Amino acid sequence: MSENENKPQFAMQRVYLKDASLETPAGPQVFTKAWKPEVKLDLNTKTLALDETHYEVVLTVTATVNNEEVPSLLVEIHQAGIFMISGLSQDDLEHTLGAFCPNILFPYAREAVDNFITRASFPPLMLAPVNFDALYAQQKQRQQAEAQPTEAAH
Repeated sequence: MSENENKPQFAMQRVYLKDASLETPAGPQVFTKAWKPEVKLDLNTKTLALDETHYEVVLTVTATVNNEEVPSLLVEIHQAGIFMISGLSQDDLEHTLGAFCPNILFPYAREAVDNFITRASFPPLMLAPVNFDALYAQQKQRQQAEAQPTEAAH
């Protein structure tokens, strides 16, 4: 066993746009009204183990924009990355995949959302930074809270 096998290792292998879509359900009428957007942002991550040390992480960013309560714009970006990760405990691996990797992918997804929106001739939409560590902690707390009643019933 080499000395490096026990040391934590992390490397981003590739970042790529896995899927993207844009819809303007209000059609051309959306461009004839004053633009007062109400933005709803949804984030989701998925992880796929490619082998023992390589993982694909996909960050899905969905921006739904209503103008005067009319659905006007929907953008969905699936920003993906392949990461080489080894030498971490299971908890550290889950945290890395659930918070650290999405944090790396978010600026790429944010740029793609803005690019799609401006190409559709809407004003730019610069998404605010996201604290993926806090989101990951909230998700873990929800999972623990949901598991407790089940464990108590047994």
